[in-house]
Amino acid sequence: MTSRKNISSGSPWEPVVGFSRAVKVGSQVFVAGTVSVDAEGTIHGIGDYYEQTKYIFLKIEKALKEAGASLNDVVRTRMFVVDIKNWEAVAKAHAEFFKDIRPAATMVEISKLIDDRCLVEIEVDAVTNN
Repeated sequence: MTSRKNISSGSPWEPVVGFSRAVKVGSQVFVAGTVSVDAEGTIHGIGDYYEQTKYIFLKIEKALKEAGASLNDVVRTRMFVVDIKNWEAVAKAHAEFFKDIRPAATMVEISKLIDDRCLVEIEVDAVTNN
């Protein structure tokens, strides 16, 4: 049986919904949809797509490290935004983290996130060598 490791970020929604920030199975790491909320429930970058996206990628990077992976191992990103007119701000932050890694990427507009102050939600998949 392939080993499984669940990783928590302390999000207030993890125990309510019953999910993990990330799950590592074998060499694959799946990071759940992530918004710019810290373990205390504080939303970072309110009103700012760029700042929220940067915060999210830092949060994702932390989960990846705990799983024994890094941003270099990311093979796919999925970005959900509540107003696609702000795609350039999200793309700018994405490029700051992935311009040399260049994972497969998707960005789509959605109608709403779990909190109206959240503008962006991102999930990633990674494949490690360990």
